Amino acid sequence: MLDVPDEVRNKVVADGNAAWLDELPSIVESLAQEWSLTIGATLRGGHAALVVEATLADGTAAVLKVGVPGTQRDLTFEATALRLAAGDGCARLLRDDLDRGALLLERLGAAICDVVSDPATRHDMMCDVAVRLWRPVSPDVDLPTGADKAREYSDLLPRLWEQTGQACSEATVEDALACLDRRRRAHDDRHAVLVHGDVHDLNVLQAADGTFKLIDPGGLRAERACDLGTIIRCNPDAGDDLRARAKRLATHTGVDATAIWEWGTIHRVISGLYSRQVGFQPFGDLLLAEADRLTASGHGPGRGQ
Repeated sequence: MLDVPDEVRNKVVADGNAAWLDELPSIVESLAQEWSLTIGATLRGGHAALVVEATLADGTAAVLKVGVPGTQRDLTFEATALRLAAGDGCARLLRDDLDRGALLLERLGAAICDVVSDPATRHDMMCDVAVRLWRPVSPDVDLPTGADKAREYSDLLPRLWEQTGQACSEATVEDALACLDRRRRAHDDRHAVLVHGDVHDLNVLQAADGTFKLIDPGGLRAERACDLGTIIRCNPDAGDDLRARAKRLATHTGVDATAIWEWGTIHRVISGLYSRQVGFQPFGDLLLAEADRLTASGHGPGRGQ
């Protein structure tokens, strides 16, 4: 019997794909036979895939990820990003079967938030992991761009706002939309790199050698600030000033502080509304409260306090 997390089960049922839950055991069994895997415990924390521990025939510790219906496109981008990274900055991709929505990945250890207690140190380390991942990627590679993501979010944000009962101020939404328009226009294929798209505490895990790697890359060709924006979105209750955090990461990487701030604004509002919609609380409300406060203050990095 597979231990399917409630979050995964609820999403599948809500999307009208309950029959997939009946098919899932046979999918996992067939993958285990073909790839000579021993299936272990379920790993929790997400809702878009069943993720279980697996062990290869030679004893290698791995993770089997099977995406829920409707995620094949995202898994294809993830697999592309993982192949490009080749284990540097991201978990290594061992096998894939995209027809069945399956990825077999290097198994990593604890999340960085469980290993590094000081928030500022943790943010700098997350930044360093993202830098390891960044690399030039040809426009011929089938990955969405930062401009594509900005257009997608520009369409999604007003709908999320209405669906969540206008859970933040209209001014906050307008600010995020203005940031999206500026980041869309700023995209330049000549300077775009492979970025993760969602660098946060639970997506940065410790490897066997003590270093850290990212999991679950979205896979984008975008400006570097896109990844740093998620780092200043995170932990709005950490006690530090998010403007100062943005400036510190800009100094650390040489990336423009305003671009980091604008991507942070985008990620904060989108993530807050989405988290509220799916019931991921109190994270969603913390993000939205911080977004409203920052919008009302009218201050970004480099502006008056």
